[in-house]
Amino acid sequence: MNLVVRFCPRPRAFLRIISAVFCVAALVAAAGCAIDPIHARRAAATASAAQDHTLDCAPARSDTCAIDSPYRALASAALQQSTPTAPVHYVNLIERGEDALLLRVHLIRSARRSIEIQTFIFSEDDAGTLMLDELVAAARRGVQVRLIADQLFSLADASMYAALARAHANFEFRVYNPTFHKASTPPLEFAAGVLCCFWRFNQRMHDKMLLVDDSIGIVGGRNYENRYFDWDGEFDYRDRDLLAAGPVGATMRASFDAFWNSAYTVPLSRLRDVAGSILTAGVDAPRYTTHAYRNAARVAALSRRADDAEFIRANFSADALRVGRVDYFSDLPGKPSPGMARRESTRPLVALLRAAKSEIVLQTPYLVLSSTARSLFRELHARPAPPRVIVSTNSLAATDAFYVYALSYKYKKRYLKLGFEIHEFKPFPAEAAELIANYTELGAAPPEPVKTVRQRARGKFRNAPLKHAGVRVGLHAKSMVIDGAIAVIGSHNFDPRSEKYNTEAGFIVHDAALAARLRDAILRDARPGNAWTIAKRPRTRILGGLNNAIANLSAALPIFDLWPFRYASSFEFDPTGMNGTCRPIAPGDADFYACYHDVGDFPEVNLPLKTIYTRIVTAFGAGLVSIM
Repeated sequence: MNLVVRFCPRPRAFLRIISAVFCVAALVAAAGCAIDPIHARRAAATASAAQDHTLDCAPARSDTCAIDSPYRALASAALQQSTPTAPVHYVNLIERGEDALLLRVHLIRSARRSIEIQTFIFSEDDAGTLMLDELVAAARRGVQVRLIADQLFSLADASMYAALARAHANFEFRVYNPTFHKASTPPLEFAAGVLCCFWRFNQRMHDKMLLVDDSIGIVGGRNYENRYFDWDGEFDYRDRDLLAAGPVGATMRASFDAFWNSAYTVPLSRLRDVAGSILTAGVDAPRYTTHAYRNAARVAALSRRADDAEFIRANFSADALRVGRVDYFSDLPGKPSPGMARRESTRPLVALLRAAKSEIVLQTPYLVLSSTARSLFRELHARPAPPRVIVSTNSLAATDAFYVYALSYKYKKRYLKLGFEIHEFKPFPAEAAELIANYTELGAAPPEPVKTVRQRARGKFRNAPLKHAGVRVGLHAKSMVIDGAIAVIGSHNFDPRSEKYNTEAGFIVHDAALAARLRDAILRDARPGNAWTIAKRPRTRILGGLNNAIANLSAALPIFDLWPFRYASSFEFDPTGMNGTCRPIAPGDADFYACYHDVGDFPEVNLPLKTIYTRIVTAFGAGLVSIM
C-alpha cells in the first residue's frame, strides 16, 4: 500500500494532471487556427493608415541625413578594388559586447538606403529597445528598414508589435515561424506546440546578421539583449562578431531576401494577438515614441560615441584588416523540410574540417557533437599525423544551459579519446575586465536585472548556482580557426541542433592575419586564469581499470548514465609547482600533474554532487541530443 501511495499521484494531483492535459488539448484546438484573411487585411490596412509617413530629412538629400562613417569609405574602396575572381574586403573582429552595440548603432545612423537585420532573440531591455528606436529613426530619415526575428524568444508584447507595425512606412518587422500564429507563447501554449506540432515548432531561425546599404555587414553570435553587450547586472556573454565591408554584402542580401519572402516569415498584421491590438488601437493610435531606458546615462554615453566618426576611426576602422575572399554561408528558410534535412550551413564547415592538416582551434558554448562531427573527428584522429584539436567551451559554472552541459559531461571521455584539448571557461575569469566591457568609467551603475521573455522561461536549473557572488560570464562565441589560415565566425554552435534544425549563418574568411587574431582571442579564453583544463584522472593501480570499464558501460547506455566516478576532471594550473618552474602545458605533457591540480568535476558550482548527478541522470536521455 505504501508503495502505491508513493509512486501513484494523489487524487487531487491526478486531477490537476488530467486538467492540464485537457487544457493543453483545448489550446491546441483553439490556438491552431490562423487569423482569417478578412481580419488580417483589416489589420494591415489599419496599421498602414496609422503609419507615420513624415520624413525627418529633406527628400532632396541623397544621403538621407546619415552621419559620416569611416566604414563607408572602406566599403567603397573594397567594391572598387574587387574583381569577380579577386574580391577585397575590410574586416574587424568585434570582441567586447559594448563595442558591438556601439558599432551597430553607428552603422544604423550611417545608413543611406537600406538596413536588414535577422536575429534569434529580441528583448525588451535597454539594448533591444535602443535598437528599435534607432531603426525607427533611420526609417524616419528615409532608409528602408526590414527586420526578421524568430518568434519564440523575441518580443512577447502584442501592443509593442502593434506600435512597430504602424511606426513608419519605411519600417517593417516580420517574425519567423510563429507558434499558433501569435506573437507571444505562454507556457501552456509552449507545451501545446511541443505536443501537437513538434516538427514545425522545432524549426527555428538562429541567424544573426545586420546589413547596411548592401555593403557593410555584421555576423556573429550576438542577439539583441543586454547580456550580449555587457549590459546585464547578473550574467554577461563572452561573444564575438565580425564586421565585413565589401562585396559579400550582396550574398547576405540574397540570403535575407530568401527569408523575407518565405512562407515561414510572417508580417505582424497576420499574427492574431497583434492584429487584435492594431484593430483595438485604430487609425488614431499614438505615434511611436522612443523608450525610457533603465540606464539612461549609459545609453546616452554610447549614443555620443556612436555619432563620433573620429572615435570610430581611431578605435575600430583604423584597425580593420584588408582581406580577400569572405564567404557568407547560410541555410534556406524552412530547415529542415519534412523528409529531408537541408544543411547548407554545415557543409562548408565539414569541408574545412576534413581539409585540416595541422590544427583546429574551436570555440563553442555547447560541446555536444553531432554524429556527423563525431565521425569526422574520428576520421581525423585516425590519421598517421592527426591535427591538434584545441577546444574552448563552457564549464557548468559558466554555461547558460545546465542540461546541455550535462550531455557534454556524459561524453567527455569520448572527446578526450579523440585527442581534444578541452578548456572550460570560468564564470569569473581573471581577465574579465578586458574580455567584457562594462565601461565603469562612465559612472553608470549596473541596472537592476530585467526579466526578459527568455529569462522568464529559463527554469530553475538553467544556470547552476555559484559559490561566489558577482556578474557571471559565459561563453557564447561560435568560432573556428583551421591551420592558422582560415577563420570562421557565425551563429553555428557546431552541435546537432545547429546541424539539423536551426537555420544558421556565418562568415568564412581565407586570411592568415585574421585567423591569427581569432586564434589569439580563443586561446586567451583558454588561458589558466580564464579556464579550467579538462584531463583524465590519474589511474589508481587497483580500481582504475574496473572504474573505467564500468564508466564505459554506463556511458554507452542509450538513456541514463548512472556511474558517478568519471574518467576526466577539471584541473587548475598551479604556477608554484616544480619549484615555481611550471608553465601552461597540454594534458599529454609528462609534467602535467605536477603543474595542475584536480579541482573536481564542477568547480565553483554551489550544489551537492548528488543533486548535480540526479539532474544529469533524470533531466533527459541521450536521445534528446539532437534537440537540446
